[in-house]
Amino acid sequence: MAVAGTSGTGTRSTGSMVAAASTNNVTSFQRRGPRASGADSGCSRLVSIAGTRRSVRNGQLLVSTGLPALDQFLGGGLAVGTVLLIEEDKYNIYSPLLFNYFLAEGIVSGHALLVASAKEDPADILQKLPAPLIDHSYKKECDEDICGHKMESDIKMKIAWRYQLFPKMEGRPVLSSGFGHDYDISKRIPQELIETSKWHGFFLPEKISSTFNVESCSLTSGYMKLLQFIQNIIYEEGFDGSNPQKKQKNILRIGIQNLGSPLWGDDICCAENCDASHSLTKFLYILRALLRTSLSACIITVPTHLIQNKAVIARVTNLSDTVVGLESFIGSEKETNPLYKDYHGLIHIRQIPRLNNLIYDISDVKDLAFKLKKKLFTIEVRENFYV
Repeated sequence: MAVAGTSGTGTRSTGSMVAAASTNNVTSFQRRGPRASGADSGCSRLVSIAGTRRSVRNGQLLVSTGLPALDQFLGGGLAVGTVLLIEEDKYNIYSPLLFNYFLAEGIVSGHALLVASAKEDPADILQKLPAPLIDHSYKKECDEDICGHKMESDIKMKIAWRYQLFPKMEGRPVLSSGFGHDYDISKRIPQELIETSKWHGFFLPEKISSTFNVESCSLTSGYMKLLQFIQNIIYEEGFDGSNPQKKQKNILRIGIQNLGSPLWGDDICCAENCDASHSLTKFLYILRALLRTSLSACIITVPTHLIQNKAVIARVTNLSDTVVGLESFIGSEKETNPLYKDYHGLIHIRQIPRLNNLIYDISDVKDLAFKLKKKLFTIEVRENFYV
């Protein structure tokens, strides 16, 4: 009997060992159960940040650019920790719209803002942000556009029918989902939203003392002050991703306007062979390193059409994660070309990020045009250009 008892005990211990082994050896076809570890809890907190969502491709945390159509072409949105470079159009008419959309989306989503400019006071920039577009006004705007499009399509002959399957990438109001909103450019954002939002401003003329001499007011001085300002906000406000935040996590949206222009004291646009041209690329290199370890996303507008040295443009592009170029029809031959009469310019997605890789992705969609309506800035596939 004693032997039988010992045998029963051994059987129970063997069964428990098998159960433990089956628990540890989880195959790729089985899903692990929820664990109460710090990593998983941190992941759930990242997902719960307002105005963000996870990428379906790589799980990267995304924020909206303020244009749902542009979000789709960028893989769902702008990845947190990356830089979006906007190549300004020739007369700088449409690039400020993308800049303002990005900031307005931050205010509506409850994100913190950091606005840097050498031309306008950041407080004045916030006053010019567009207002969120409500559902019924969006529907009325779309109905008018659809009716006009139908009348025109009844008269014109169908060209390249296979391209009619391409959807018009116009954003839809998703105010309830919390990610990506449409905005009315004919109205300004309510003052109550600006007052309740948290933002930081960097106005270059106020940061540089008038007692500095010409050498001290070089581009290096302006860029260094901006980098120090951004670094202080990231660390002091708790946006540093490498250190746990004491309060609820949030996203910092950084907007830098007209970077590289003479207003920043940069001579990169004034001479083809400038000795200090490396300062802009060095600034972008350090900035991207700061963003990689923080819960922040940055949009920068650069007047690339003024930069004489093409090698510098290539370096600036390589140091950015996402690059979007705007080409306006104003003053060009395309302005009178009947093929372009329904649009105001072209949008070129030159580069989209491939994080943790040595090379970047190139967008498959290359035939995009934008149209500025009374209330909306829309992006569409150029279906009428194919003959």
